[in-house]
Amino acid sequence: MPSELPGLIARYAERLHATLGDAHHVASPLGAWLVLALAASARPGAGVEEALGCSAADARGHASALLERPHRAVGAAAAVWTRADRRTPALQAWEDGLSAAVERGPVPSQEDADAWAADRTHGLIEKFPLAVHPRTLLVLASALATDVNWAEPFAAVPAAELGPTRWPLETVLRSGRTHRARLSTDAEAGDLAVHVARSGDEDTLTVVSVIGAPDVAPATVLGAAHRAAIEEVRGRPAARSLYDLPLGDGHAWTLTEEPVRTTSRGGREERCEAILPAWEATSRHDLMADPRTGFRDAAEALVPLLPPEPAGSEAEAVQSALAKYSRTGFAAAAVTALGLRATALIEPRDGVRRIATLRFGRPYAVVAVAEQSGGPWSGVPVFSAWVAAPSDAG
Repeated sequence: MPSELPGLIARYAERLHATLGDAHHVASPLGAWLVLALAASARPGAGVEEALGCSAADARGHASALLERPHRAVGAAAAVWTRADRRTPALQAWEDGLSAAVERGPVPSQEDADAWAADRTHGLIEKFPLAVHPRTLLVLASALATDVNWAEPFAAVPAAELGPTRWPLETVLRSGRTHRARLSTDAEAGDLAVHVARSGDEDTLTVVSVIGAPDVAPATVLGAAHRAAIEEVRGRPAARSLYDLPLGDGHAWTLTEEPVRTTSRGGREERCEAILPAWEATSRHDLMADPRTGFRDAAEALVPLLPPEPAGSEAEAVQSALAKYSRTGFAAAAVTALGLRATALIEPRDGVRRIATLRFGRPYAVVAVAEQSGGPWSGVPVFSAWVAAPSDAG
């Protein structure tokens, strides 16, 4: 029975990419999901569990399994770093519940954090995404990296074979004989063209490229691509018969027909090939910018593990990612980090004070809000008024 994890990551990917816009970018939804999964066990809550798509306990189990049983083609690491003078029993209990595969230690220097990122991504990412300094209290990080060769390289062909395009290209990639290409249909994205390339490693990495019609939103096509990739590796890819489609041009293909001698049943053969560009991308994503990523909730789950700070604390979550898709292979890496740091105290200094006297001498508004500790009325506006005809105070 297939694991539920692929579906969880695919759904989180839709959530994450919806926050990243339609500019050229690369991201690792899995890298972000791993950090959320480890943080969520500190204080399970609806917000972070909604982002994860499952309970905090199940997410921690999935994360532990990934870290403890690594894929040969994908390096995976996670770490939690804390300040020795801010450790509490709650923090220790949370750490004790994490997999032994999660690295632990004191908050490193910036130089050491950079070295960790470079080492865990085989040099692909040289800088840790967060700034680490003396006010940093806790850091939770994940790193993922792959660098594989295709089982069969692409052929380099003139860019004219790609057809009309706005991209200023001279050469592009033609799929190999053992590559897979097909036309497919997705319930949300509609008709799709799909290409699949696989690595030649013992633990295969499958890279699926999917193009939808021009009027389909990027997030929708990304969602369809995740679904197509999952079905591909499960051995049940959805494909349309080329004989169900009209000859001529589709939104991302041209269908022709030629006579051939064949032994296939019904005398019909089908063949798909793909022409696509090489590409590379480097991205940096602020994971706190949009609540849909789940990182605001994850930070709130971690704050109670630490002693209160005089001026409070603040959180930052960032992912650095890169990828390169070439004629010979695919390389990609991502480092995701969630950090808590103490807010700087503001030292008193000489200054002046100004005093304002407020005079409600013209019409104004009034709103009455209920207070109820822990109850459903808390913060609910109950009455409101626009005061335009006041009476004497008596």
